[in-house]
Amino acid sequence: MKVQGSPMRTIWLEPDGQAVGIIDQTRLPHAFVTARLGTLEEAAHAIRAMRVRGAPLIGATAAYGVWLALREDASDAALARAREVLGATRPTAVNLHWALEQMRQLLEPLPVSERPSAAKQRAAELCDEDVAINRAMGGHGLKLLEAAWERKGRQGRLEVLTHCNAGWLATVDWGTALSPIYLAHDAGLPVHVWVDETRPRNQGAGLTAWELGQHGVPHTVIADNVGGHLMQHGQVDLCLVGTDRTTAHGDVANKIGTYLKALAAKDNGVPFYVALPSPTIDWSLRDGVREIPIEQRDGTELSDVTGRLASGEVATVRVTPEGSASANYAFDVTPARLVTALITERGVCPATEEGLRSLFPERAGRAS
Repeated sequence: MKVQGSPMRTIWLEPDGQAVGIIDQTRLPHAFVTARLGTLEEAAHAIRAMRVRGAPLIGATAAYGVWLALREDASDAALARAREVLGATRPTAVNLHWALEQMRQLLEPLPVSERPSAAKQRAAELCDEDVAINRAMGGHGLKLLEAAWERKGRQGRLEVLTHCNAGWLATVDWGTALSPIYLAHDAGLPVHVWVDETRPRNQGAGLTAWELGQHGVPHTVIADNVGGHLMQHGQVDLCLVGTDRTTAHGDVANKIGTYLKALAAKDNGVPFYVALPSPTIDWSLRDGVREIPIEQRDGTELSDVTGRLASGEVATVRVTPEGSASANYAFDVTPARLVTALITERGVCPATEEGLRSLFPERAGRAS
């Protein structure tokens, strides 16, 4: 995708080959800042502090974090420590643990001397694979958008509601839920995106709106509670969101508030699609509500808000009373029964175990 007209990814190997470059997403949308990660600790901090976020990008950063660790010490103990440190950064997104397992399987059998270069190469491959997955997923999702446009009689504009940020900032490139939207826009469909602000961190208002604007996609930021009203009045043609972890039965964990959007969509007959790259499928889980761990983050993300003042200064202010406790649940689980279909890199399927097995028979055997 593009930043100020120039193609860019969210993570890259620096020109000197000694570090990884990232976009510091905690500075968006008010400042576009890149950062350099040169150690295991810096990679882990970037994930934990959400300088990088989104399940696929977390996985890519973790893979490079393993390489950064092994440059200093490529022993079995160092590899195990790198996996432990990185694995503890975020609990919900399964891509993190998937990527670390990919690295372990490759590196453990290798001689210590070969591990750093192999880790570096594999991390780069995982990034390229993510780009290919997201582009393919976008093509399958585009067909759903085209069908919705035909159902609408090709009149007015195609209204899509999304929640949180599942665009290219959440991946290495293209995005998951936004990939079909970018392709639709580029193909000339008059798509308009309703962007939930996504409290408490405002990833919709700060990230989704920013990247859609960079690409020229028409969009409108709305408060999180507006979606149901829009659906009641026929102003949403479909909902399209991402996921950080999906069970073998099709339950999806996404940013907090997704479940409420799915309920509103069901009540109003609005299709609710989830863009699902296969590394986010956790075949070991069957009941998302009971089994998916839900991250609880620091309450200051809810009580404090960062924005730009009239003077141009970026400042953080408190919006809750001193002494009031804040509960900051980062994700919720939308049961499969509320999901119209899952969009994957291999096609579209029902949100069922049978649907997922039909597309991924080689991985479905891992489900218990």
